[in-house]
Amino acid sequence: MVHTRSHTLLRAIMAVSLCAAVVTGPTLAQDASSPPVTPVDGEVALYTSVTQDTIDAVLAALSDVHPDLHVEVFRAPTGELDARIATEQRIGGVGADVLWLTDPLSVQRYQADGLLAPLAAEVAAAVPEGFRGDTFVGTRLLDLVLVAGEDVSPQPVSWADLADPAYAGRAAIPDPGFAGSALAALGYLATADGYGMDFYQSLKDNGTVVVASPVDVLTGVAEGNYDIGITLDKLARDAIEKGSPIELVWPEPGAIAVFSPAAVVASSDDLAAAQALQAFLVSPEGQAAIASTGWQPVREDVAWPATGPVVSPDWSALYGNQQRLLEEYDAIFGG
Repeated sequence: MVHTRSHTLLRAIMAVSLCAAVVTGPTLAQDASSPPVTPVDGEVALYTSVTQDTIDAVLAALSDVHPDLHVEVFRAPTGELDARIATEQRIGGVGADVLWLTDPLSVQRYQADGLLAPLAAEVAAAVPEGFRGDTFVGTRLLDLVLVAGEDVSPQPVSWADLADPAYAGRAAIPDPGFAGSALAALGYLATADGYGMDFYQSLKDNGTVVVASPVDVLTGVAEGNYDIGITLDKLARDAIEKGSPIELVWPEPGAIAVFSPAAVVASSDDLAAAQALQAFLVSPEGQAAIASTGWQPVREDVAWPATGPVVSPDWSALYGNQQRLLEEYDAIFGG
């Protein structure tokens, strides 16, 4: 499906989205219902890669439902979280009670290690089947898109355009070994028809620059250091709203949709409090708080502006293969 947008139309759609997501937050659909919740007290350590504004919004909303549930947050990029958890595992135990990560590939390794508690049935029932696993539940959707300088010509229209000689040495991608969303992009592009690891080799041959994160891609394009790159639609929307000289491109065949999972650590000293935090993240109140900061909710009864077509990796097929993918990627771009 060809999906391109004019500059004017895109800004109009962005304005509608931002009004819905930032000013007052989305409202629940008319048929939405939420049973009364018994307040839970306790202390929970949350390890997360989620943006600080979203954490702040969720904790503010949490205090209305569980006023005596206190959350200590350690926030870092996916790669740094992985390193911290690996170190803690070696020296005697993970310090987190809840993990709230960027993508399902990042959390699946901990499920395979037996680190995570089983997902409660009522939590699983809160979201569509494709957005959960045996031990983790999706909390928000992240759409990976292309971003281009507003004066760049030609403007890209598809993922394949990242390797176009027109952008030789002027395209940027985030590092899948550092950012969870970039790992998800690798999971899709490395396995999708017409792309594969040969596509990554063509990116390397075209002089594509690897930076740490989608934020770094966006900043580089906005500052004119790169013509195009891969970033998250929320980041691009926020930047456009602030007057950044960029264009958001919803690429063919679709944005790469990633769900951000939350899981409870089985060895938690306060399992009830940890499970209460996980359940809150997919409650109507928690989902509205997440959406108020510009991330798409996973619940279908929380309103969200319409977007373009999306594609996703086959998560089940990728489980257990992320290390192989990273090794193949590193063989091309260097570790």
